[in-house]
Amino acid sequence: PAPLPNKFEAGTPNIAGVVAYTIALDYLEKVGLDNIHAHEMELLRYALEELERIPGIILYGTRELSERGAVISFNVDGVHPHDVGTILDEEGIAIRAGHHCCEPFMRKCDISGTARASFYLYNGPEDVDALVRGLRKVRDIFGSAVVG
Repeated sequence: PAPLPNKFEAGTPNIAGVVAYTIALDYLEKVGLDNIHAHEMELLRYALEELERIPGIILYGTRELSERGAVISFNVDGVHPHDVGTILDEEGIAIRAGHHCCEPFMRKCDISGTARASFYLYNGPEDVDALVRGLRKVRDIFGSAVVG
């Protein structure tokens, strides 16, 4: 048998993956991590402002941008997060819904789960607008179940 670590290598190393990783790092360096962060925070600010205008949207976490990442956990009052996720998916909007790998914390907070949207370099204000339209559709579909 080969000595460590080669003894655990099965087949050809992922050379294409290493090349792609290098190109991705070069791209991120060119764009600049500070620029990416500023873009994320601008989208986060806009999204929080827009979501706060929709009656029945429950936002979790601090509103202080310097203390959070570009992720928004939320619920629509009276609607299960999985239903929110399904309707948004039908609108072409990808979010995550559920416990987000922290079910004990959700139970402690007496939350059945949340919907979660995130933003990155490839998102723009139009994506926030699509999310807002999708959440208004959730409210329209569930009608009286939603407070507000």
